[in-house]
Amino acid sequence: MGAALPSRPAACPACAVVPSAEALAEAAAPRDARLVLSLPTIHCAGCISAVERALEATPGVREARVNLTLKRVAVATEPDLTAEALITVLDRAGYEAHELDAGMIAATATDRAGRDLLMRIAVSGFAMMNIMLLSVAVWSGASDFTRDMFHWISAMIALPTVAFAGQPFFRSAARALGARRLNMDVPISLALILATGFSLYETSQHGPHAYFDAAVALTFFLLAGRYLDHRTRAVARSAAEELAALEVPRAIRRRADGTEETVPVAGITVGDIVLVKPGARVPVDGVIAEGRSEIDRSLLTGETLPAYAEPGLAVSAGEVNLTGPLAVTVTAAGQDTSLHRMAELVAVAESAKNRYTSLADRAARVYSPGVHVLALGAFIGWLWLSGGDVRLSVNIAVALLIITCPCALGLAVPAVSTAASGRLFRKGMLIKDGTVLERLAEVDTVVFDKTGTLTLGMPEPTNLGEHARRDLEIALALAEASGHPLARALADAARKAGLHPARLSDIREVPGHGVEGRLAGETVRLGRAAWVGAEAAGTTAAWLRMGQATPVAFTFADRLRPGAEAAIAALRAQGMAVRLVSGDAPAPVAELAARLGIADWTAEALPGDKAALIHGLTERGSRVLMIGDGLNDTAALAAAHASISPATALDAARVASDIVLLGTDLTPLGEVVTTARKAVRRIHENFTISAIYNVIAIPIALVGFATPLAAALAMSASSITVSLNALRLR
Repeated sequence: MGAALPSRPAACPACAVVPSAEALAEAAAPRDARLVLSLPTIHCAGCISAVERALEATPGVREARVNLTLKRVAVATEPDLTAEALITVLDRAGYEAHELDAGMIAATATDRAGRDLLMRIAVSGFAMMNIMLLSVAVWSGASDFTRDMFHWISAMIALPTVAFAGQPFFRSAARALGARRLNMDVPISLALILATGFSLYETSQHGPHAYFDAAVALTFFLLAGRYLDHRTRAVARSAAEELAALEVPRAIRRRADGTEETVPVAGITVGDIVLVKPGARVPVDGVIAEGRSEIDRSLLTGETLPAYAEPGLAVSAGEVNLTGPLAVTVTAAGQDTSLHRMAELVAVAESAKNRYTSLADRAARVYSPGVHVLALGAFIGWLWLSGGDVRLSVNIAVALLIITCPCALGLAVPAVSTAASGRLFRKGMLIKDGTVLERLAEVDTVVFDKTGTLTLGMPEPTNLGEHARRDLEIALALAEASGHPLARALADAARKAGLHPARLSDIREVPGHGVEGRLAGETVRLGRAAWVGAEAAGTTAAWLRMGQATPVAFTFADRLRPGAEAAIAALRAQGMAVRLVSGDAPAPVAELAARLGIADWTAEALPGDKAALIHGLTERGSRVLMIGDGLNDTAALAAAHASISPATALDAARVASDIVLLGTDLTPLGEVVTTARKAVRRIHENFTISAIYNVIAIPIALVGFATPLAAALAMSASSITVSLNALRLR
């Protein structure tokens, strides 16, 4: 039960409109701030509980709610609590977090279209049940005044119902006709209008037949199909909007007098000095003016190793500063940054993909004109044969339109899509786009990203067993003092091996180089090869040097995702050409390509290069399936004929893709194209069923042997047949 409303003493009317002291105090109190953080690494209910507990235990946090599907958390906080503080809390809890623009997310988060369809389904369903009850009396033999009364009551229910619930079809048909084209909603709208209008005419003429039940039932079932189609899209927002939301909304600017201020990124201008703290994302494009650190560019370029950052290095918005504070001279901010340009690239690619015409609409281009011409011909023909009997001619024309109403065609695609979506969901794949099955069935080339897609994006040591226990304990003590990805991986592996850190003194991190400390009067270092005096090897490594001893290397490799080999073998068995494209360095890309048997690979590809590769393959006639997970893959995902991203991908990549792979295992990828091809075969079978039904039903209606009621029953039978055929996919 909700809390009872506080009682108020009776007073003069004026007192009722004067705000109370409590109300004034409440209005004057500062409102809670609302922060939204992206959580790309959460994957289960345990993650939800851990994140919410960590945040709600933080002073200043009022409430935290995690959305696992969108991989984000909304936090209500006191006004002075910053996103950086919450990101630090989550980092200590073991979860990667990025700030999102709460205002932009709120503007696109509600699913108004889905709620609108559900509301219209509820209205039409309720009306349909009531009209069916009234129709039972007519079917049971009611006649004359009783029959007319039931017809008029049905009309009073049906007319506003069809006018309201049929709006999605009417609006779509009006847009199509306004653009001088036909889609499936044109004959559907015409059938609804004529069935309702002719029923009203028959009722006014005391006719024995009215089809209000058929019109409302048709509206209900078509709305249900439309909603099923809508629900196959898990996210209704644009990937370009998601990319924009990922941009850092605020930055720390250094004034001319040396003081600092936090300002919106929109207020930053070229030439300003922006400070970037360790662990924060770079909010602008610029050049490092002061400081040394390491920059994690994996989100934008796919590079597994952080880049050494020093004065003069160019940095881009969206990159992460890892170890030391930086001062950056701004060269581009806001809409001029590379991150925003990537968003525009995605928007262009999305608009191209959205021009894909579904099978149902292609069928409507042929079907709709034929049905309309046939109905008009039936009306004119019977008008001439009957000697001008308008009522008989209209009756036959309407019966023809009802019996040929594209209800089966309208359900053919959503029914199959829903069945295929259910099958793929049970295999661990979530379909988001209504036309992806049709596009997947046409795919002949698969392009994989490397880091985070074929691999887990988590380095792991490969040679711990080659080192002495004392070396490992010293390396563990140093690694635990760093936030570098290799240091964290080394520390985790050493802890799992049962090791304990050596007792070191004066441990400190040297930004951009590594970590050093003192042991028995000697300096020990763990970090880059050049810093410890070693010669760099061709593999990914962190080097340990104790005093003047020879440095030793801890080598690392990115862990391959489970099922990667099986998925690639299955795709090849289906005749697919498989390619690998990555922003990583050539050595690790070549190593992985050789391991998986991929002959065609590209390294050091920028986001624009990946999108250009997809466009180039498309121009040569290939139908490309792109599989990727990072910001650097987003434009390519949007440009591809079809696209898939893992659930661990960033929000922007998941939104740009057509399918989300829910688990870490890539094995289901081997079945996705097979299922899509089966689904398209079922759609074609449904079209064939509809065609055969029309070949039989149209002559019956043309010669006047089908009453509109019989036409409605035949139409329902064809729709049921189509739905049952779709269920064979399950």
